[in-house]
Amino acid sequence: MEKRNYSRGVNFRAPRSESAEKIEMIFGLRPILEALNAGKGLERIYLQKGQKNSITQDITELAHRANVPVALVPPEKLDTLTRKNHQGAIAYLAAITYMPLDNIVADIYEKGKVPLLLILDRITDVRNFGAIARNAECLGVDAIVIPSRGAAQVNGDALKTSAGALNVIPVCRENNLKDTLHFLQQSGIQIVACTEKSDTDITSSQLDFTGPTAILMGSEEDGISPEYLKKADVRVKIPMIGQISSLNVSVASGIMLFEVLRQRLAETK
Repeated sequence: MEKRNYSRGVNFRAPRSESAEKIEMIFGLRPILEALNAGKGLERIYLQKGQKNSITQDITELAHRANVPVALVPPEKLDTLTRKNHQGAIAYLAAITYMPLDNIVADIYEKGKVPLLLILDRITDVRNFGAIARNAECLGVDAIVIPSRGAAQVNGDALKTSAGALNVIPVCRENNLKDTLHFLQQSGIQIVACTEKSDTDITSSQLDFTGPTAILMGSEEDGISPEYLKKADVRVKIPMIGQISSLNVSVASGIMLFEVLRQRLAETK
């Protein structure tokens, strides 16, 4: 059997913040617009509801192009974030640099490696996200994919919980996960959904995770969105025998990724 290369993935290593204290806030319409025009990485933008002018329109359009989520909020929300004159606009600088997924996938294949990606559907708890990133880095994931909306803010807590993993593993932020799943499938990568709604558990001899694979994990509240489950090539569940039939998503991701690594290491022997 031909040996496959399961060494670590692409070498996209952008500068990352080292501590929570370095994650900064900027406020004011023009400073945020200038930051977007300068290509600065923004984590999230808050704009005051009902505030419509040419600058807010430009901010919204540029943010959409850069996959930066924009939330329209009441002025009270902005006042809780800062006591300074925010002019109805606040943004957080990104703690990490998000990477383009298409470039990462192309680079993995060019290097003769077998892709292993982790897709997170609406993981909103920052500590869960940090723990998942730690699992992913330890178990050989090439990149983590998250949606631009409905995902945990990658902040100091996430960086700390990841134990440095978020300084190493690439993270891709995508506007439309449905389109992302289609792109990955067109790139020869199977989508494996980890869900309790499956009849097949991860120990089944019929499952093969040694080829190009993307593991899809769902939210803490209701699992994977139905529209994404329909797109999955394979659905699997983690077998459990205890009375509490649910796992924290960070624990579940570790079990799922270990099974992928186990199969791949067994194939190389």
